[in-house]
Amino acid sequence: MTTIDQDYRDVLRVLSEGSVARRFDPYLDIDWDSPEFRIDPDDPRWILPDCDPLGAHPWYKAQPERRRIEIGMWRVANIQKVGLQFESVLIRGMMQYAMRLPNGTPEFRYCLHEMTEECNHIQMFQELVNRTGLPVPGMRADYRRTAHFWHLAAYLPIVFFIGILAGEEPIDHFQKEAIRGDRELPPAVRRTMEIHIAEEARHISFAHRFLHDKVRRQGRVGRGATSLAYPVIMRWLAGAIMNPPRDLEKRFGIPRRVMREAFWDSPASREILRSYFGDVRMLADELGLMNPVAARLWKALKIDGRPSRYRGEPHRTARVPAA
Repeated sequence: MTTIDQDYRDVLRVLSEGSVARRFDPYLDIDWDSPEFRIDPDDPRWILPDCDPLGAHPWYKAQPERRRIEIGMWRVANIQKVGLQFESVLIRGMMQYAMRLPNGTPEFRYCLHEMTEECNHIQMFQELVNRTGLPVPGMRADYRRTAHFWHLAAYLPIVFFIGILAGEEPIDHFQKEAIRGDRELPPAVRRTMEIHIAEEARHISFAHRFLHDKVRRQGRVGRGATSLAYPVIMRWLAGAIMNPPRDLEKRFGIPRRVMREAFWDSPASREILRSYFGDVRMLADELGLMNPVAARLWKALKIDGRPSRYRGEPHRTARVPAA
């Protein structure tokens, strides 16, 4: 049986018990047919907040309100689609990992709880997408073509769980910033975000604790390789999660220059990108993965910066003022 220390066992027990005591169902906890959650394509609350890279761009802010609503609704629906696509990869990989675990390991139980919750998230996100009526594709085409193979990374569990964090942290950070912000959100969007944030807290906690347990067991060479893979995976999957597909610019005639600046060529958008990774930079420090070579790689990838002082710390400078 795989050796698991008592502290890690205690964490897994608490997380598993939390999944039993506090869980959500997308069709019990959201009254989709109520007037409150009706999808209104004319609702100005679809306008993108400043924590969205495109929403913060001066070009978007200069558009007529109707245009900003249309773009915002499409962008929000597409992020939901991206979220469910990523969750499906996570489920496939985590199932692969869990089914190789020996009898008696508490990781098995927690992984199954998490996969159950992720299935609910897929239903929740897809229901919202369906009710917008928009034909959003989700990830960019190049990511969609390769995503069918990403779950194979589960044969390298440390790499796979770094990838889980790389996908979960940007969406979690974006949703928290959107809810904390001054701009109101459509009620159905806000409710899906609230549910997702509540349950992702457990999932992110598990990934952090999993990496603490596994990375400490690596030798010097293995840890050195992990320190370099870590920021590369973070940056690559941040693109998969947050970069919109070409369909967005084609549908709304958004200039290519604007898309390049928003994702992630301008100093303002790079600050937003850096803000996604405060917690994982903190984790890299805790795991001993922020060595001088790795630190230069984080900087070269433009995702360096101050680590969070605590998990979930708001990134106060992430918002971009209007030009």
